[in-house]
Amino acid sequence: MNARATPRQPTSIVVHQLSRALEVGFDNGQSFRIPFELMRVYSPSAEVQGHGPGQEVLQTGKREVELTALEPVGNYAVQPRFSDGHESGIFSWDYLFFLGSQQDDLWKQYEERLAKKGASRDAPMAVAASSSCGHSH
Repeated sequence: MNARATPRQPTSIVVHQLSRALEVGFDNGQSFRIPFELMRVYSPSAEVQGHGPGQEVLQTGKREVELTALEPVGNYAVQPRFSDGHESGIFSWDYLFFLGSQQDDLWKQYEERLAKKGASRDAPMAVAASSSCGHSH
């Protein structure tokens, strides 16, 4: 994967509550509408991604999730707060570009992971008994 010398920069960010999507325009002229559900199931947080390869936590029951806040993080990212209480993911501009530009493939991968686990997209999340990494999520 080639790293860009200059990170992508957003030129516009619009929260569409009714359609549950974040619209982000970028400095290269591309614009994406990223569903809140996609953002939530692919949150870059340790709660979702785990602390290493193979530790990802399959997210379910997020189809109706809403964005309740969107806070800037310096000049490089935003931190959304979702209606299910999740607020620990920091979405860099490059990560938002990745989600937007790859969303068709990401949806397919998500559906494949659901099928592999015999899980439903709309099933409520199972409550974990404890955290093995020593802190609560």
